Amino acid sequence: MTGGTLEPRTDEVLAGAAVYSRKPILAAYDLWVLGFVCSRVWRCPSTQMKRLYDRNVEARHLDLGPGTGYFLDKARFPVPDPSIVLLDLNEDALRRTGARLARYRPEAYRRDVFEPLDLGEARFGSVGLNFLLHCLPGSMAHKATVFDQVLPYVEPGGRIFGSTVLARGVEHGKLAPKALESLNGDGVMNNLEDSFEELDAQLAARFSRYRLWAQGSVGLFEVTVL
Repeated sequence: MTGGTLEPRTDEVLAGAAVYSRKPILAAYDLWVLGFVCSRVWRCPSTQMKRLYDRNVEARHLDLGPGTGYFLDKARFPVPDPSIVLLDLNEDALRRTGARLARYRPEAYRRDVFEPLDLGEARFGSVGLNFLLHCLPGSMAHKATVFDQVLPYVEPGGRIFGSTVLARGVEHGKLAPKALESLNGDGVMNNLEDSFEELDAQLAARFSRYRLWAQGSVGLFEVTVL
């Protein structure tokens, strides 16, 4: 396994979450990030992530770092009334997503994904980690401990899926390098050391059935929990 297990300080974890309390970021996220930035900067249209959700969401779903709830709002669930649980360290993001998904009556919990999730006896058929890892501080080895936190809550045969912008081992377009530098400088992202190879190594260390592929600057993954 490559890479160290550098752990972020508590203030770094909180700072990464606090970025999404800025109203302009949440207000413009769907149009700017999922519209323009995904397609033109990362060269991975948001339709790719939408397909991840459509392929993998189950009747009982857990979503870590749900953002604005865009993909959960658009996802084709296998049942008309899915049970959805939202986890985020940022209460503003939880409120916004909860309101958007009010028709599903989601449960929302403020949690640090590096700590035990404390969800009791809850079990899920699917877990989404979309655009989460690149927001987390620390090395990829430390970020991947998020998988260890969710595993106790995944049913046998359940799915863990998501995507993350990577800095290394992917094919960047012309706009990506400066965007990475700027977003990391602003604290919106923490991923300048994140590589496709290391994400693959962390997945392989935990799961025997998974798929990882790159689309532009983005790594996308699907895991089946045995």
